[in-house]
Amino acid sequence: MSLIADSPEAGALDAVPLRPRRSTRRDYSLVGEEGQQAVEIGLASAQWYHSDVPRKQMKELMKREDGPAIRDTAIWIGSMVAFAGIAAWLYPSLWSIPFFLAYGTLYGSASDSRWHECGHGTAFKTRWMNDWVYQIASFMMIRNPVVWRWSHTRHHTDTVIVGRDPEIVFMRPVEAMKVALNFVGILDTWHGLKSMVVNTFGGLSEEEKTFVPEMEWSRAIKIARIWFAIYAATVALAIATQSFLPLLLVGLPRMYGAWHGVMTGLLQHGGLAEDVIDHRLNSRTVYMNPVSRFIYWNMNYHVEHHMFPMVPYHALPRLHALIKHDLPRANTSIFDGYREMWPAVRRQMKNEDYFLKRELPATAKPYRGEFHEVEPGLRAKAA
Repeated sequence: MSLIADSPEAGALDAVPLRPRRSTRRDYSLVGEEGQQAVEIGLASAQWYHSDVPRKQMKELMKREDGPAIRDTAIWIGSMVAFAGIAAWLYPSLWSIPFFLAYGTLYGSASDSRWHECGHGTAFKTRWMNDWVYQIASFMMIRNPVVWRWSHTRHHTDTVIVGRDPEIVFMRPVEAMKVALNFVGILDTWHGLKSMVVNTFGGLSEEEKTFVPEMEWSRAIKIARIWFAIYAATVALAIATQSFLPLLLVGLPRMYGAWHGVMTGLLQHGGLAEDVIDHRLNSRTVYMNPVSRFIYWNMNYHVEHHMFPMVPYHALPRLHALIKHDLPRANTSIFDGYREMWPAVRRQMKNEDYFLKRELPATAKPYRGEFHEVEPGLRAKAA
């Protein structure tokens, strides 16, 4: 699916490349034909649409500060220490379960957003603070900080471009069981541990080599080996003490605390278009309650984040207020987001070419074009 722009008003894009018609299922592999095709026709590393923001206001929005992130990080770490301490004190009583769940959510979900924002280098003004929180959160998520920094760079360069974006969650046709398993972190944890072992003993995978520069390979391997030693020591401690407690505090929270990160993360691009170069069409902004926004670090403003990734998380609400006239309607809640997304995802389980076509408001700059069928007569048109 692609969009053809035919107006100079459409974000200064002359034409959006149209991917040739597919005769087979999508190939999401980064070393497959779809990726090569995206490069050949100009979908890869393309010029994306951006809403207009005056230079002075953008400069103010991009201003980095230590204060908000220091405050939020102190609350995050402090809360984890408190919940972990109470849970360990009550363990193995059933009364420990609520405290483990709270600790796990901050470990397995809040660390996801901290990894993400500090990976952009925008959370703190001071670089070493970004780097330290990034390293800690990456360890909690079992994501090699070297590999995932470059993976996420590619995700922003080629957002939901088939064969180029290594972070597409809903691969079509959608497999519901895989999505369900990730709510308890099973697949992501397995892939993280598998990659850690491969990096520790065998280097980088072929797909990782497509986006990680060769000069970074040795550093990725070094970090993986440090992590492997830490996890091995945790397992050894659990065996020596004949207690699951060490694992409940290190490692397992990545699974039992993943639910919130998955719940909010699926809304980012779920059910929306592939192979378009306008974030208004492939990303979703959702208004959320203050607790979820704290855990998620304002990544619910996801269209805004993708348009302007160098705007810090704490400035995203202000950015949203400036450009919301140019964006599709924001979902009013997490529930509203799923009410929109889930029917589309269910249809994608059977029809891989179905997607939600986001409607732009009358006040938005038009992106003149139309979605095209990949196989006329065989695949459904966009909703």
